[in-house]
Amino acid sequence: MKILIAADMEGVSGVVHWDQVDPEHAEYVRFRRVMTGDVNAAIQGAFEAGASEVIVSDGHAYGRNLLIEELDPRVRLNSGSPAPLAMIQGIEEDVNGVMFVGYHARAGTPNAILDHTWSSRSVANLWLGDILVGESGLNAAFCGYFNVPVIMVSGDQTVCSEAIELLGPLEVAVVKRASGRMAADCLPPTLAQREIHAAAVRAVKRLASGEAPAPFVLPVPVKVTVEFYQSEMADNASLLPGIQRTAGRRIEFMAENIHIAYNGFRAAVSLARG
Repeated sequence: MKILIAADMEGVSGVVHWDQVDPEHAEYVRFRRVMTGDVNAAIQGAFEAGASEVIVSDGHAYGRNLLIEELDPRVRLNSGSPAPLAMIQGIEEDVNGVMFVGYHARAGTPNAILDHTWSSRSVANLWLGDILVGESGLNAAFCGYFNVPVIMVSGDQTVCSEAIELLGPLEVAVVKRASGRMAADCLPPTLAQREIHAAAVRAVKRLASGEAPAPFVLPVPVKVTVEFYQSEMADNASLLPGIQRTAGRRIEFMAENIHIAYNGFRAAVSLARG
């Protein structure tokens, strides 16, 4: 079995503030080490449960967060940005299951640490068809395009609930319980990483036995609707061919499949930032 671990940072053990995930801030140095520890816990659990190969995709910011010198030497790391498949680079390599480590809830969610969808400065809401999604839903849909299920999520209690509601009864590791956007009851990394390891073991064993949730496959074509925080962001994004402006801060477009939808969304957000 080949497993992809797609890692983000806002849902990493102990993270409760933007300073801790910002490369310009001194706190970031500490928490990229914690991020590496969380990912290593998932890697070790996957191998212990029978994975033959593990690929890691560094999906936070510019993809240069994980400390490769401290990463389990049995894996390969997709690092840097922009990568062709963004946060799930490696999914195209005949992967059997995906784990989301360090994930966060979608924008506008209460009691969710650093909730946002792709860009905390520009995207207010994202719909695929009629489904309101965050990064877990968007990336899971792209995994579904390759017929690969998401089998585990780690982060706060809210992103774990969001993932289960959308994707089915996958395994979760709740490493902190958010009481606001920047406040949570956090497990120390040692204990949190035990939870991640145990969830990874359960997830891969379920995958091997055919008991994992089904891939999240959307019907095609896919309608993508993006609501931005400011109208000038929609001004910029609507310059892309095929984009329709449906409201002051909202755009939409149709895509033949989720791969095209994913890249169209990325392009629209990049243009919206100006």
